[in-house]
Amino acid sequence: MKTKKITLEIIGKIKTPWHTLQNMPIQPIGAKAVKGIVEVYPKFADGLKEIEGFSHIILIYQLHLVTKPQLEVIPFMDTKPKGVFATRSPKRPNKIGISTVEIEKVEGNKIYILDVDMINNSPLLDIKPFFEDFDNRFNTKKGWLANKNNIDKYHFKSDDRFK
Repeated sequence: MKTKKITLEIIGKIKTPWHTLQNMPIQPIGAKAVKGIVEVYPKFADGLKEIEGFSHIILIYQLHLVTKPQLEVIPFMDTKPKGVFATRSPKRPNKIGISTVEIEKVEGNKIYILDVDMINNSPLLDIKPFFEDFDNRFNTKKGWLANKNNIDKYHFKSDDRFK
């Protein structure tokens, strides 16, 4: 099977206080109240109409600092290798990140957000509103994470394993 490529247009940048991967939160829950700004390029600004009515949005962005994807990684919450698709490791073949963040306010083409866990200047690919009636799931299986009951999810920080 021949691999096909797609082209995505960058619609903006995400500004955050994280300029290096070292000690950056690995999930939004570990970045509670950390502020950032989603800056949508002016030609896409009309797409933000009525977004301020939502409390949270889902950001889809490029993990632009990933240089070499890996199909097996050792995740933060384990010591044994896992397939990258069974983890949230950034070392993915398509270098796509996704985070649910809280909207603080919207001004023009800027969305001021909270709970940022992405590196500064991450290229923004898309924004979707978080809608709890559709986006929450219950009675789910947790795979290899099922026995990780006492995780300090609020304090996990990035290190050099995902450069």
